[in-house]
Amino acid sequence: MTKRSTLGGGTLLALALLFIGLTVLFNYALRGWRLDLTQNHLYTTAPGTDRILKNIKEPINLYFFFSEKTADQIPQLKTYGVRVREFLEELQARSGGNVRLHVIDPQPFSEDEDRASELGVKSAPVGASGSQFYFGMAGTNSTDGHAAIEFFDPAKEQFLEYDVVKLVYQLANPKKPVVAWLSTLPMAESFDQRTGQTKQPWAIYAQAQQLFDIRTVEATATKIDSDVSVLVLVHPKGLSPATQFAIDQYALRGGHIVAFVDPVAEADQSAADPQNPMAAMSADKSSHLGTLLTAWGVNFNPQLVLADRAHALSVSMHQGEPPVQHLGILGLDQSTFNSNDVVTAGLSNVNVATAGFLEPVKDSKTRFESILQSSAESEPLPVERFAMLFDPSTLRDGFKPTGKRYTIAARVTGTVKTMFPAGPPAGVTLAPGQTALKDSAKPLNLVVFADTDLLSNFLWVHEQNFFGQQVAQAWASNGDLVLNTLDNLSGSTDLISVRGRATFTRPFERVEALRRSADDRFRAKEQELEQQLRDAEGKLNALQNKRNDKSAVILTAEQEKELDHFQEEKLRIRKQLRAVRAGLDEDIKGLGTELKIVNIVVVPIAFAIAVLLFALWRRRRRVSLAVNKENKP
Repeated sequence: MTKRSTLGGGTLLALALLFIGLTVLFNYALRGWRLDLTQNHLYTTAPGTDRILKNIKEPINLYFFFSEKTADQIPQLKTYGVRVREFLEELQARSGGNVRLHVIDPQPFSEDEDRASELGVKSAPVGASGSQFYFGMAGTNSTDGHAAIEFFDPAKEQFLEYDVVKLVYQLANPKKPVVAWLSTLPMAESFDQRTGQTKQPWAIYAQAQQLFDIRTVEATATKIDSDVSVLVLVHPKGLSPATQFAIDQYALRGGHIVAFVDPVAEADQSAADPQNPMAAMSADKSSHLGTLLTAWGVNFNPQLVLADRAHALSVSMHQGEPPVQHLGILGLDQSTFNSNDVVTAGLSNVNVATAGFLEPVKDSKTRFESILQSSAESEPLPVERFAMLFDPSTLRDGFKPTGKRYTIAARVTGTVKTMFPAGPPAGVTLAPGQTALKDSAKPLNLVVFADTDLLSNFLWVHEQNFFGQQVAQAWASNGDLVLNTLDNLSGSTDLISVRGRATFTRPFERVEALRRSADDRFRAKEQELEQQLRDAEGKLNALQNKRNDKSAVILTAEQEKELDHFQEEKLRIRKQLRAVRAGLDEDIKGLGTELKIVNIVVVPIAFAIAVLLFALWRRRRRVSLAVNKENKP
């Protein structure tokens, strides 16, 4: 007996040592192995992310500042903080040592807190005591360059991977991206011969100059340099075949292009005539890239302007007159944005004026994704109705919404073919040894807007004089939209491919479905009881008024009985109402009870039964082997 107990104890000790040994062995042997079983693959990085990490040439240090103790006061941020840290650890593990992560919990008045502020990570006061909460990240490279995410906003969780990888990419490639800017509108700083003064650049152009290396391209250019990260085309009106060929070849090389076309560009003064202002108003102010857009899989009709009743803004056409709703000047809100596209993330509103709309070319090989859309209360109107518009209210005459949502801005990606299959047009000479491309060498990345006026100052900034200087104060998100687009396209194709992901925090979909179902079932009954209650209270008040009115006849016994009846009825209905409202959560409580039973009782019992069956099978197998061994001669 004692021998069997000793053997059993020795076996358990051996198993325990074996378990510990295997755990240590697997911890080293299987380091880096991961199995992501989440529905939306939250812990699986995008292929573009892996390629960016692989191409890092020098180490990059990431400093994750997270106030661990302060986060205990905000469970949502604490949970998201764990999610961010785990993602950063995943990047570090996949970088082959090129990304070095430092997790820091800054204490008040410490060097870590000073370091966070120095690197651009901001804090936020939390709680009654105003404790400083840090939840941001900074990165540095070997050339003393640094970049920061000031605060990880849970509302932008789906873009966590993109934001972090973009920071890593910028540190790995610190040189300012080159943006070639071709515009037939006067956006840059210029000299006004009529006033003899310098005209300031448009606000969006001035902001782009601070963030990118802007290289002006003339409308007669015959070449787009190979080092250009993004080509911007603003109101490309009347471009020569040679210029179109240069754009075509840039696109076939895998170029990144932002195009702004328009049926009516308010800033187009090419036909301005001081002697005949009416002729200038009726002049053609449209722009179109012609067959280039078609070759890229986009249809755009410059003869139609999109009118939208749901997003129409009120404008004053003349000073002193009351504002009038203008169906062609639209204030787009978040309901019109593509929530899965990084360029619209975090924007509040975007204003457009006399915009057109875009449609995908049928059977095109490119992928067409809407970025901005109208509401369903929209209708395309002929451009002639906007040529000499003195009263915007006339746009409502005969207006009939089609019930369709129209695309105002779109992202287009994929391989394309040349617009010049016969070769370069006249006047274009290729360099020795150079051949014209017929098909995409790399996929095209294009963002096209069916409006140029969204770039104009009057739609998104107020200009104020501040101590002799003109300061632009934004009141709409037009500038952020354009800069986000440039920022997105100026990265590598790998970075562009890293798009929005599903969020880490998922709603209780079944609970919400039960809540809606219960609400539908009980709402009618609740309304019926509330009506009965109002009727009973009305009759009760009428009888009470008779009792309190000294000039009225004293209530009869029957009326007194009716009064008592209504008081009882009122109490009964109120009790039923409480029961109905309590019943709204009965199904949800039932589901909770079921889950508790499953997790606390069913699962352990099922696991125990499975273990016992496995042990029984192994025992029978050993007995069977032993019998077979004894029966052998």
